[in-house]
Amino acid sequence: MWPWARYLVAPATKWLAPSYGYGLERVPESGGGVMAMNHLSAIDPPLVGSLSPRTIYYMAKAELLEMPVVGDVLMWTGAFPVHRGEGDRESLRLARDIARDGHMVGVFVEGTRQKLGYPGEVLPGATLIALQEGVPIVPCGVYSFGWSRKNRMPCAIVWGEPMDLGTMPRSGRGYKRAAELVGDELRHLWRQAGRATAAGFPEQLPDGARRWAPIYPPFRTVTATPSSPASERKEAA
Repeated sequence: MWPWARYLVAPATKWLAPSYGYGLERVPESGGGVMAMNHLSAIDPPLVGSLSPRTIYYMAKAELLEMPVVGDVLMWTGAFPVHRGEGDRESLRLARDIARDGHMVGVFVEGTRQKLGYPGEVLPGATLIALQEGVPIVPCGVYSFGWSRKNRMPCAIVWGEPMDLGTMPRSGRGYKRAAELVGDELRHLWRQAGRATAAGFPEQLPDGARRWAPIYPPFRTVTATPSSPASERKEAA
């Protein structure tokens, strides 16, 4: 649904948060991946979704998706619920299925919105998905702290080069070490995004990343978010 919803959500997001993205050319045009993002404000999911050239299937807290209006908008951006406890495993299986099928899974890697204004500790969920499915991590630094509906400040995001973590062991220690590397890159990209915002959105960053406004890819055949095996069994019952 996002390729169509983008035409409504992107202009509204641009009005709410006059923003730009950098490094869009670094996002793989096809193939599975995990977009790893820091999380600083409520505008982050539609902001990244509007500026990304790929549809992002976000892992989002189930409570958010159940909220009126907010949940609808998140579903339009390609979100699926993460439940606490046993359901969390099911969500991870669905995320792996999505990445395996060649789509981009979006993960706010700290697990919750950060309230101190800078990226927090990266949890290993995103790296687990990437390592288990052999897909790259696409880091995305988001600068949006302080944004609210009453403070419609400019924001920025910066994508980094895809990270191949294939040499890391598929173990708890490997996932944790990979998460530390992703955290280092996200902090670097977040600082770049902050400098770009302060400089009035230059056309190009010092490392060559180009500035992009929200894009509107041509319509194409769209499939629904893949369903988990457990969900399919419930529907069939």
